[in-house]
Amino acid sequence: MPKIIDNKLIEEFKNKESFSREELFDFYRSFEPDLKEGTLGWRIYDLKNKNIIKPLKRGLYVISYKPPYKPELSRDLLKIAHRINDVFKEIRYCIWETGWLNEFSQHQSGKRMILVEIEKDFTESLYFELKTSSKREIFLNPDSNTIDFYIAESNYPVVIKKLTSRSPITTRTKEKVKLYTPLLEKILVDLFADDKIFYHLQGAELTHIYEHAINHYTINFTKLFSYAKRRDKEPEIKQFMINHMSHLVNEIIE
Repeated sequence: MPKIIDNKLIEEFKNKESFSREELFDFYRSFEPDLKEGTLGWRIYDLKNKNIIKPLKRGLYVISYKPPYKPELSRDLLKIAHRINDVFKEIRYCIWETGWLNEFSQHQSGKRMILVEIEKDFTESLYFELKTSSKREIFLNPDSNTIDFYIAESNYPVVIKKLTSRSPITTRTKEKVKLYTPLLEKILVDLFADDKIFYHLQGAELTHIYEHAINHYTINFTKLFSYAKRRDKEPEIKQFMINHMSHLVNEIIE
């Protein structure tokens, strides 16, 4: 399509929280009355490739004016990721740290924690590997007592957990280290689901994190709710959003 049509589309929908496939169809048919449904599919594909629109869920879109979520990778994170890559080649894992959440939090926390999730058959092996190669305190699948008495008092610990299948993760590279980090959709679900580990980020703080994330970054809610379902938290997260931020999600949650 001519760029002038793309610009008109952006102008038409940029101030809307979301818009439907049907609204896109009506927009294009105002220029091309004979436009076919099949051609619309290709138009949507092209718009997504050009990063003009992003899907919120099936059939619902938003203009892609929000930046992609790309938190800074610390030297500590890269060091652990490099070690995992050396020892556990071709094994699926995910690594991030809670310092990333200060961008969203109402109260800035000096407490930092590194989270590493790996395929379930390798959690113990990774635990013993990092216990040997790292000077940090390492915790494997911590229970409530361990969290209360050890992790809460620890300075920058590493927590190892099983990686949920089909978790929304992405690949990044920095300083020649290739690592796998969570998408924002995964982080938001994990904060809700793992309320014991993230005990200091619950209540009003969790609401603030969700609101800030939704306002500042494009969230793929289909991906978020699909992952929440795999973690058996989909109804609870939807209700949490309806209760605390319905103005942001009223067109998304049916």
